[in-house]
Amino acid sequence: MAEARIGVIGGSGLYKMQGVTEAKKVKVSTPFGEPSDAIILGNLEGVRVAFLPRHGEGHRIGPSELPAKANIYALKSLGVERIISVSAVGSLREEIEPLDIVIPDQLIDATKGRASTFFTDGIVGHVSLAEPFCPVLSQLSFEASTQVGAEFHKGGTYLVVEGPQFSTKAEAQLYRSWGADVIGMTALPEAKLAREAEICYATVAIVTDYDCWHPSYQSVTTEMILANLKMGIDTAGKILKLLLPSIPQERECACASALQYAIATDAKYIPKEKRKQLGLFIGKYLAEEEDVSQA
Repeated sequence: MAEARIGVIGGSGLYKMQGVTEAKKVKVSTPFGEPSDAIILGNLEGVRVAFLPRHGEGHRIGPSELPAKANIYALKSLGVERIISVSAVGSLREEIEPLDIVIPDQLIDATKGRASTFFTDGIVGHVSLAEPFCPVLSQLSFEASTQVGAEFHKGGTYLVVEGPQFSTKAEAQLYRSWGADVIGMTALPEAKLAREAEICYATVAIVTDYDCWHPSYQSVTTEMILANLKMGIDTAGKILKLLLPSIPQERECACASALQYAIATDAKYIPKEKRKQLGLFIGKYLAEEEDVSQA
């Protein structure tokens, strides 16, 4: 039986979820190592939820060191079908102001060498990322966001950089020329791995600053970000309380069957070790192929 169908990954500043009842910590081991921290299982507004602090409690894991594969696998193993990611971002647009909330619908990957696929070592898979965020879950996130009294933006391109350093002014201007709207360090490879795991993924992005391109900002500091983040986290908590009860039981989006036609490797050539490692994701599809070949 699934422990929870909805997962929340908390970014900078969100290490615990307020209002969770009957909470228990669960340590999950995965074929990809240990996740960022123990997962908190509990009820929020009557909905069973699995909460994972992305950077570990106390913020001890940097963006380039995040065990993203283990995090996604661990949530999947607990029955999670939808993930709401809460992230801190900088704004690349005048109209997107600090303390605003953005529900992005596109991604640009400017990371460097992060492991961004489960399909390695003898198996090839090509999932669609035309819509990198689940459109259904993103719409529900936006609808919940409009009810809490802050400024919100539906859609937008989230540019993901390696970090942990903030951008140079030249980089910020380059990213603006690309059409990016907000900048952060953590939506990838999470979104890619979630799609490969057939998990719906949406981001509630808290704008903490204008990055360094804005004339009123000489530079971005951690102190500035944390001060704004503290206020933004309160808003994110209100959004989650409204969002979770609005999520339907059944999924009708393409995320739920993202692997149906994505596995390019003939089943007979997939190594046994890989079959076992990815059985949680691909087992049902391999079984279907084997049934057809034996018919």
